[in-house]
Amino acid sequence: MLGRSASSLFWMARYMERAENIARLIQVGHRISLTPDSTGGYREDWKSTLASAGCLAAFEAGGGKLAAAEVQHFMLFDRDNPSSIRASLETARNNGRAVRTALTREMWEAMNSTWNEFSAIDPAGVGPGAMAELLDWVRQRSAQFRGAMLGSLLRDEGFHFCQLGTFAERADNTARILDVKYNVLLPANAALGGERNQHQWDTILRSVSAVGAYRYFYRDQLRPRQVAEFLMLRPEMPRSLRFCSDFMAPALASLAAMTGGGASSFALGEALAADMRAADLDTIMRGGLHEFLGDFLARNAAIALAAASDYHFD
Repeated sequence: MLGRSASSLFWMARYMERAENIARLIQVGHRISLTPDSTGGYREDWKSTLASAGCLAAFEAGGGKLAAAEVQHFMLFDRDNPSSIRASLETARNNGRAVRTALTREMWEAMNSTWNEFSAIDPAGVGPGAMAELLDWVRQRSAQFRGAMLGSLLRDEGFHFCQLGTFAERADNTARILDVKYNVLLPANAALGGERNQHQWDTILRSVSAVGAYRYFYRDQLRPRQVAEFLMLRPEMPRSLRFCSDFMAPALASLAAMTGGGASSFALGEALAADMRAADLDTIMRGGLHEFLGDFLARNAAIALAAASDYHFD
């Protein structure tokens, strides 16, 4: 497979996953902001949403105000924000069009129709009452594309590049959400067990569709350490860091076996997966959760960069 095609498949899948993740982040920001407090919590909620998406610096550089309407427009429709839902869907579609013959009809139709319908939306017509419906639609369309990929794509190099892109993006998103919760979302003197805090943990889990799964697994109230463990180390949780690394490693192994190359990215992926399988929450907490997540984000990014080098992405 040509490096250009590999790159297009990787980024197509990654940006489709990003569109869903941004929709989830907007939803959680909206839910949390419904419980503002007198210490500026409302503004901090939207700041944390932007930080989780990696968009805070760009938003502040544009002079935007930390208000629901401005943040939501920036994350949904802003053409200059490369991580907005609009930009993500457009970039995914452009990459898919570049490798149209490598996709199944179901994949292309799911992605192309999503972009066509979203690009026809008038942002001025999306008021607070329509926001939830639009975000649910984005998530459903992303799931439709993913289902088409899993159900119809040949398990060749193209499939594994798509898997690598999907889970690299998902891991990045989960790590950022968890890091922001501990370091940005709460005021410095906030207690971890208050009513507002419990609501925040609930919405964080909702942003990764994990409230029911958490309660089933732990059969307990929301506890910060258990939420951290669930989102980082549980292999049963499909958006956990462990789960994502467990999917990236075999994708890289398959690519290495099929191509006879990819040694650098394969080694990095195997090492990260092994470390996540061996990781212990107490050890992580003693060393610092922020430090652990920062290291994970750096290693996850290094895998993507190594794959780009190994497989000659343009």
